[in-house]
Amino acid sequence: MKHAHEIDLSGARLELGTAAGKLAGAGWGLGVAGILATAGLAFTGAGPTRALEAWLVNWTYFLSLTLGALFFVLLQHVTKAGWSVVVRRIAEGFAANFLLLAVLAVPILFGMEQLFEWARPEVVAHDHLLQSKAAYLNRTFFLIRMAGYFLIWIVLSQWLFSTSVKQDRTGDPELTTRMMKVSCPSMYLFAITLTFAAFDLLMSLEPRWFSTIFGVYFFSGSVLGFLALLPMVSLLTQRSGKLGGIISTEHYHDMGKLMFAFIVFWAYIAFSQYMLIWYANIPEETVWFLTRITGGWRGFSWFILLGHFLFPFLALISRIPKRRPGTLILGSIWLLGVHWADLYWLAMPHTSPDVVPFHVLDLTAFLGVGGCWIGAFAVRMRGKSLIPSRDPRLGESLAFENY
Repeated sequence: MKHAHEIDLSGARLELGTAAGKLAGAGWGLGVAGILATAGLAFTGAGPTRALEAWLVNWTYFLSLTLGALFFVLLQHVTKAGWSVVVRRIAEGFAANFLLLAVLAVPILFGMEQLFEWARPEVVAHDHLLQSKAAYLNRTFFLIRMAGYFLIWIVLSQWLFSTSVKQDRTGDPELTTRMMKVSCPSMYLFAITLTFAAFDLLMSLEPRWFSTIFGVYFFSGSVLGFLALLPMVSLLTQRSGKLGGIISTEHYHDMGKLMFAFIVFWAYIAFSQYMLIWYANIPEETVWFLTRITGGWRGFSWFILLGHFLFPFLALISRIPKRRPGTLILGSIWLLGVHWADLYWLAMPHTSPDVVPFHVLDLTAFLGVGGCWIGAFAVRMRGKSLIPSRDPRLGESLAFENY
């Protein structure tokens, strides 16, 4: 196997070039327009509370994809993976979006009373259960926890990205070892922070309900969401004339296998949570599911079950679609959409238990957060190689074959 510095990549187009500026402009333009539209509708249409709910769902959606990207990067370093080197830089670029998301969290932090019952003193004063949870569910501690989560995520993701880019310049193989050593203990920090962030942002929307497996449920959806995004971005990059002959059918095959594995893992966690709570039949636990499987949410719950598990399971169980990038991308688009629907299903029934409350605010908030998210990625990748061009495992990745 050739070492990275011996591989001739002189003819390959490894940077976005002018496309970075165009993508950044389009992303930021769409993001600003979405933010302004959301703010305008908040004060002229459905009201600030509905706008905050839409913002929370969509902000959490892109947070989940960013967390999925960070997990992917950590996993590749921990396992010393060689196959994934050519797609790892894309993951590193998206994982470094936490600073942007911290800024975009401002509306949520200022709108805590509208979003969370436990943040309303007049509600807590008349609810013994919320009073017993007040040591954890209070504004000050919530803000401290959120600051701690983002501090860890920002420092870790920025360090991994900058170290990987530094290796492009220096070719120092020791940097690979250093990233692996940091990634191992960081996995524990990642697991803890993601779990408690899921509790704080989504589970505490209904503070009288609880599930110890909720963090794992959120984790499985987050990773699956990013694994759906990765092949789509890879193929779009290649179709724009970049990375020709570098990301191969073999890499798409492995990305498809990971997608399939997390489809099954998500289903296992979702069933485990549902089965244990329903079988125990404790009223304060079953009420959460009761809202979602009756009334207006019943059909939506069936859509989540079929769309998040059965349909993609059947579509990807064969080897053939995993080795056809175009077909794989159709599955990716579907999974990205159903992942958004899953987060909507987690967050919205507590405010609208009888009907699915779709509103144009859900679209404007998606465009606002998503546009900025893509724009930040494009700015970060400007002038950077789209692959870790001097990683010592690059040769292994370029020669990778499935058996």
